[in-house]
Amino acid sequence: MKAVRIHTTGGPEVLRHEDVPQPAPGPGQAAIRVEAAGVNYIDTYHRSGLYRLPLPATLGQEGAGTVTATGSDVTAVRPGDRVAWTGIPGSYADYVVAPADRLVSVPNGLSLEQAAATMLQGMTAHYLACATYPLGPGDTCLVHAAAGGVGLLLTQIAKLRGARVIGTVSTDEKARLAREAGADHVIRYTEQDFEADVKRLTENRGVQVVYDSVGRTTFEKSLNCLARRGLLVLFGQSSGPVPPFDPQVLNQKGSLFFTRPSLVHYITTREELLARATELYGWIAAGKLTLRIHARYPLGRAADAHRDLEGRKTTGKLLLIPGER
Repeated sequence: MKAVRIHTTGGPEVLRHEDVPQPAPGPGQAAIRVEAAGVNYIDTYHRSGLYRLPLPATLGQEGAGTVTATGSDVTAVRPGDRVAWTGIPGSYADYVVAPADRLVSVPNGLSLEQAAATMLQGMTAHYLACATYPLGPGDTCLVHAAAGGVGLLLTQIAKLRGARVIGTVSTDEKARLAREAGADHVIRYTEQDFEADVKRLTENRGVQVVYDSVGRTTFEKSLNCLARRGLLVLFGQSSGPVPPFDPQVLNQKGSLFFTRPSLVHYITTREELLARATELYGWIAAGKLTLRIHARYPLGRAADAHRDLEGRKTTGKLLLIPGER
């Protein structure tokens, strides 16, 4: 079968589309034919070496497909089932083997591409808005990269929960998409000082929570946008890692809170995994949550997908499609 692997870390050019042995499921596992694999920032961190993997490694953490075989002691799924997953290494491939209890059944009416586009970014948006800081009426949040894959979903979920949303974007087209997702105010950070605008929009009170996936270039001003006892949620670092800082700064700026969460800690149990996926799929089926798939790439063009993602040329989800040329 074909897979996209790295033998050394570096830029998109290190991605290699090559032949590898097709895996077979062991006890408690299922083999899945991958119909769509999600492209996420964590994949670029693995490729660059920011997050280390044993090499050589097949990239990808998310996807959807059809179960082709199961190992012993598997009751959760069976051959022919349509399933989706996140946190399963090696998803940039024609086939992947996964623990059966980490697979989520895809309901009728939802395509496998939609399912693949929901798992990592959708559940990230879900835990951010529903658990890390449970938004509600009266809350105002600042969402950086509001037209990105997580940003568009996070904005919609925040509105479902009754919050006011201020989003930051880089272009007019991204501003339009953020407004369509429900953002109450959109700031062009390339032309405006988002800190000054947030203070103006909140009458200098600040926001209850900042959802920051950008990192180094936004961190300090994000802290300055918070209300007293506000929470900065740093869940990514597309502009680079945040430098070390003195925790006393949190006290000086109003007894602030700071967290660096990860999806894996919010779907540790099967019950929590299924609960988040089920609510997301329900919102999609009911028309309350809209997915935006920005582009589909053949598996062999994974490097192009990484270049577009890191170049901030994308709005919404990027998918790799095995078998396409």
